[in-house]
Amino acid sequence: MSTPIKPESEVPSTDGAVAPAESGGARFPCRQCGAKLEYEPGTTALKCPYCGAENEIAKAAATVEELDFAAELKELEAGAGTQETLTVKCQACAAEVTAPPDVTAFSCPFCGTNIVATARSSKAIKPRSLLPFSVKREKAQELFRGWVRKLWFAPSAVKKLAAIDQKLAGLYMPAWTYDCRTRAAYTGQRGDYYWVTETYTAMVNGKPQVRTRQVRKIRWSSASGVVANTFDDLLVLASRSLPEKLATSLAPWDLEDLVPYQDDYLSGFTAESYQVGLADGFEAAKGLMDPVIRSTVCRDIGGDEQRIASLAVQYGSITFKHLLLPVWVSAYRFKERVYRFLVNARTGEVQGDRPYSWVKITLAVLGGLALAGVIVMIVAAANR
Repeated sequence: MSTPIKPESEVPSTDGAVAPAESGGARFPCRQCGAKLEYEPGTTALKCPYCGAENEIAKAAATVEELDFAAELKELEAGAGTQETLTVKCQACAAEVTAPPDVTAFSCPFCGTNIVATARSSKAIKPRSLLPFSVKREKAQELFRGWVRKLWFAPSAVKKLAAIDQKLAGLYMPAWTYDCRTRAAYTGQRGDYYWVTETYTAMVNGKPQVRTRQVRKIRWSSASGVVANTFDDLLVLASRSLPEKLATSLAPWDLEDLVPYQDDYLSGFTAESYQVGLADGFEAAKGLMDPVIRSTVCRDIGGDEQRIASLAVQYGSITFKHLLLPVWVSAYRFKERVYRFLVNARTGEVQGDRPYSWVKITLAVLGGLALAGVIVMIVAAANR
């Protein structure tokens, strides 16, 4: 059931939820002018955008820790371990985000579409850690301009975006990490190379001659065994709002620098609700484990080649973290299509969609063909 967005003072405190501090119960007023403080990327302080006053963020009493996967699933079944959140869904791209306070409409940070701020209530697992923004907005805009200028065969209208300050939204993207130990029982075959001498007949100067050659063969033998693997911090993005290829290409993330969740770090930014649940996230993590497990099996089989006939994997000691990752997002439209540009707000890694100018591509191909024709004519003339 949908309910109107409540004013800031009426929204319940998230205390580690997907909602940013500005749309939750926490407020951070400036001690000098009373304006809302915002987190200053790259620091441990909140800064007033009007008078410049800063408030240091108090050190969190909590620590970043792994949570028991099986126990959390049981709590979810019982309806525990979650909190109530208010989210707004974009009808254009299906992103689910929290709305800025005291507004009736705003732009979706993922696609730029105007959203009427009608929220729905849902229960969600609390994020317990995050990576704070360290790349400032100005730097992200600079990276955007540089990225656009380097686009080959981009339409001129898109190139003009490099000359303006493209709007960037600071967004926290939800993610899971999983730790796990696996035990895999397998059956298969080991292939060992050996060489045999074969004779064959070849025609030499019109006459048949018998010759020999070495031919590689494979001797296959049965193999079976059990292998163990340990996985640490397998990262699974819990958002479906961004193109998967772009979002995953923002890696690596410096997960060793995670800090305990605090509302302060979200002040002035938006956070997305997770769309990939805890259990589904672990299924995705299994896909990340599979090639590693198979590689371990092949090493255990040994030989020159390996075949895996059966593989039974047991997953144990599973723990997880629910965390937030900082991303600068820009969405621009070209010929009614939305293109997205992302910046990893920790490392500055840039990923983006882009359109192509088929006119420029066609001219380039024709120019290449013309150049090739000129070269052929010059070579032909030189050989006369």
